[in-house]
Amino acid sequence: MEMALDQARLALSHGDVPVGAVAVKGGMVIASAHNERELRGDPTAHAEILVLRASAAKLKTWRLSGTTVYVSLEPCPMCAGALVAGRVARVVYAAADEKAGAAWSLYNIVQDPRLNHNCKLTSGVLAAESAEILQSFFSDKRKKLQPF
Repeated sequence: MEMALDQARLALSHGDVPVGAVAVKGGMVIASAHNERELRGDPTAHAEILVLRASAAKLKTWRLSGTTVYVSLEPCPMCAGALVAGRVARVVYAAADEKAGAAWSLYNIVQDPRLNHNCKLTSGVLAAESAEILQSFFSDKRKKLQPF
């Protein structure tokens, strides 16, 4: 999770929401990424999507069985769906996302028994650290928007 938080901090350099993700298989890091929506001008350039793409390229398969994805913020519906579609074995996230979380908070797409695949789920790992990074980012954004 520390590596995912390091990735999240990298997103700050280009004004993206600080979310990072790391994919691990067999005890080895296979990919890491951070949000790049602002950088790429791409609404799908979430950390999880980018780490899934990089993992699939490295492993030469879209089936990411046996892979664990660590992410600094609870996945949104798009990312949760992609994690399930990629057959990720386990998702570990830090901070919950009460407004858009789809791995427990609002929805639980990653463990919905109606789907053809489910991910094991662990939440709250280094949650306070992740929340601090996110809160600082949004606090700074609000300050910049104030006219005085």
